[in-house]
Amino acid sequence: MLKRIVSTTAVAGVLLSTIAAPVAIADPEGPPVDTGVVASEEPATVTTPDGWTLTVAAKDESELPVAPLTTAVSSREYLVGGTFTGTVTGKGKGTLTGGTLEAGYQIGCGIELGQIKLIGSVGATTNNANLFTGAIPTGVTFPLQGQIEVHPKPGTVTTVPVDKKSFKAAPVRVTLKDTHIKVDGCLGQSFLRSYATLTSSTADTDDIVAYYGITKSV
Repeated sequence: MLKRIVSTTAVAGVLLSTIAAPVAIADPEGPPVDTGVVASEEPATVTTPDGWTLTVAAKDESELPVAPLTTAVSSREYLVGGTFTGTVTGKGKGTLTGGTLEAGYQIGCGIELGQIKLIGSVGATTNNANLFTGAIPTGVTFPLQGQIEVHPKPGTVTTVPVDKKSFKAAPVRVTLKDTHIKVDGCLGQSFLRSYATLTSSTADTDDIVAYYGITKSV
């Protein structure tokens, strides 16, 4: 009998331990955090009529929307970055004299803030009873009535050049890090993309090739 009691107690201890063990509940996954990292498009390349090959490319791009300092709902602000490079290769005719590499961003607004009108009126009213009795009117009020009209305009694209580097011999490079850009008067959804324009020159020619990054909607 003693052995049977000990055995029952041990089993009960196992059951209690099983019940007391905490059950792990997986935390629900929240929305992914926007780190600002964006992929880059393929390099843009062109072969000029006189045989030179121009290539402009980008890497390590980032576009992070941030709250505007003005707190205005019609303002858009971003922290951007990336490395933009330009090369000129080949055995073309003529002598290269250099060129430029310009890097910047384009901001597209679905709706641009247009004209704003404040339409209103102000008046004064008195207590009518005092007018008939000849007493000095004491119940004077000044009602204000008005409304605001906003006339939006079709969306526009704003080009924001950040840097333009002149060079005598390629390759040429422009690196941006946490560069702050801003546009005002933008309503609704906005769009952002990088661009880089490489210009190669000889004594008599200019050849241009442009790179446009992937469009990010905000």
